[in-house]
Amino acid sequence: MREKFIGPDGKSRCPWCSTEAEFLGYHDKEWGFPVDDDQRLFEKLCLESFQSGLSWRTILVKRENFRAAFKKFDFNKVARFTERDVERLLQDKGIVRHRGKIEAVINNAKCAKALVKQEGSLAAFFWQYEVKPENAVTPQSVSISDESLALSKALKKMGWKFVGPTTAYAFMQAMGLVNDHVEDCFVRAQVLRARKKFKPPCNNGK
Repeated sequence: MREKFIGPDGKSRCPWCSTEAEFLGYHDKEWGFPVDDDQRLFEKLCLESFQSGLSWRTILVKRENFRAAFKKFDFNKVARFTERDVERLLQDKGIVRHRGKIEAVINNAKCAKALVKQEGSLAAFFWQYEVKPENAVTPQSVSISDESLALSKALKKMGWKFVGPTTAYAFMQAMGLVNDHVEDCFVRAQVLRARKKFKPPCNNGK
């Protein structure tokens, strides 16, 4: 059993946010709260793809650089990127300079546009894979789930890249599709309340 992490305010939190100073605010204000904004959803999935094989801190501290490099992750703009943009990004020391991952973001931006046309929004599609509280496993006990496996398979079938089931699950944790804060974390209850108020978007407005 992992030791509890008690923050500077005396509140108990998920142990992982004690490992880096940058994690505290991210954990308290962002991680696990439900998101239905397409641009934020696209950004997070791209950043999780970049994290593959790296630490989240590496990506988090470069997040503003990534946003600048990829037009704030506006997938309509990124979809128009060319090989010249790939070469430009490979010279950008502020991001992770990995050709395959850079090209995957551009590819996935094109896929995102097609998915919006098909489903009405990215949110409408992603929230089909929500893990209901009654179906959730012990928090932070797994790195993949049936839902993340299904999401990864669906995305890959539509041509998305660097979206394996572990990446998909990390995305789901962060965007609130599953409440994975540990039981004694004070943010868990906040996320639970936020999810109760949250109305997942429906496909094509149905």
